[in-house]
Amino acid sequence: MECNKHNQPLSLYCPSHLMPSCDVCISTSHSKCNGITSLASVVEKTKIENSKESVEKDINYFLSILDQLVTSKSKNIKTGENHCIGVKKSINEIRKEINKHLDHLEEKLCQETDIIWNQEKSKATDFISEIEGKRENWKNMKEHLQTVTSNISKLQSFLGVHQIEQQVHQCQRYIEDLENDERTKEVDIKMKQNDEIEKIIGKLVSIESVGEVSVVKTEINLNRETSLRRKAQGMICLIDGRFIVVELDGKVNLLSSDGKLQKQLPIPGEAWGVTQINEDTIAITYCSERAIKIFNMDNETVTKVIKLGKQCYGLSFSNNSLAVGLNKDEIRIIDLEGNTLKSIQVQSESYLNHLVYCDKRVIFSDSTGKAVYCVDDSGKQIWEYKQDLMGPEGLCIDTYGNIIAADCDSHRIIVISKDGQDSKVLISKEDGLEYPKFICFKHNESSGFICDSTGRYLAKFNLSCE
Repeated sequence: MECNKHNQPLSLYCPSHLMPSCDVCISTSHSKCNGITSLASVVEKTKIENSKESVEKDINYFLSILDQLVTSKSKNIKTGENHCIGVKKSINEIRKEINKHLDHLEEKLCQETDIIWNQEKSKATDFISEIEGKRENWKNMKEHLQTVTSNISKLQSFLGVHQIEQQVHQCQRYIEDLENDERTKEVDIKMKQNDEIEKIIGKLVSIESVGEVSVVKTEINLNRETSLRRKAQGMICLIDGRFIVVELDGKVNLLSSDGKLQKQLPIPGEAWGVTQINEDTIAITYCSERAIKIFNMDNETVTKVIKLGKQCYGLSFSNNSLAVGLNKDEIRIIDLEGNTLKSIQVQSESYLNHLVYCDKRVIFSDSTGKAVYCVDDSGKQIWEYKQDLMGPEGLCIDTYGNIIAADCDSHRIIVISKDGQDSKVLISKEDGLEYPKFICFKHNESSGFICDSTGRYLAKFNLSCE
């Protein structure tokens, strides 16, 4: 396979941008990226079936949004038809009170009503046709995804899945653009009656119009409580009840306790995982920089940078120490000066994106391995939980020490007892939950927030997990 831009073999891979590249691409576009490796080695380590499941999950999510738009616009057409009939009835009632001179005005106004509504109906129908076309393309893409690994080499399978994943990103941009698209707004048709009608019934010749037909547009709620516009990368509840969401592009957003965006924290670089150290201070991992930055929220400055030498992901603070996930095989316990206190070797099929450090224990999720593990700070495994998990992602601990896990692919929030022996489902797809990825618990409360896998919305929950 060759690069589309440079017609050079795709022989290298950039882990920072998840991009197969040729030699020219690496030298021109990825010269500052760390961890450049051979494409063959990445293909060898990659489980195509897992990548396929991830892409299929995104396709299903975007299809659900398109389905919702089609349903909404179809319902809108039916409502508009009924209101259009109501407008015509109102016109007829007005007409009965006046003489034959209004016959031509009635005909004119009805024609205007039909013309205006037919124009809006045509726009809505065309919009539905556009969405249906997109949806059909994505269904075909989904079917193609099922066959992309059949009777071809692993490299071709990898590149095939990667190509479809790029198309999924294009669909994401298309759906994000719909937020500002006039066509997604509710369309209604109403008539503003001329207030002078009753006063000038005796002067019919001077009347030119009995009303005005217009289109009223209303925003459609796509069942998302708080739009974050981009995928989320990490989330924590702060001590004061506010919380932080890290976007996929590395921006760090500070939100109020009710989920409203307050501001974007001015921290340079592409953030990944986040944890709170004290009331004014947070720590954030920067994967491509292989470092942790300590940030003071009060004066909005980076007070310290801790270099780790390895790509870093999940982060948690406890007992004046930080636990950070490095690649797929190490959880390092460090003090706030960056000195290594413990190095815990683990075996995870996924990058260590989600972990919780508490009471000298580290609990981490392995989405690909479909498991949640608990180890002590010496590296000894205390327990593992795999029952009915399909893709555990975000974790948090409640006030009783229970572990709350967002099982993304099964659309469930599961609470696991602190000894790893028992569990129960707290929220499921039947409750309206879809692809939960992050979950955070408010301090000393039985409530928190859930964020879905694409970061499109935040949902607040109030539960007793005792």
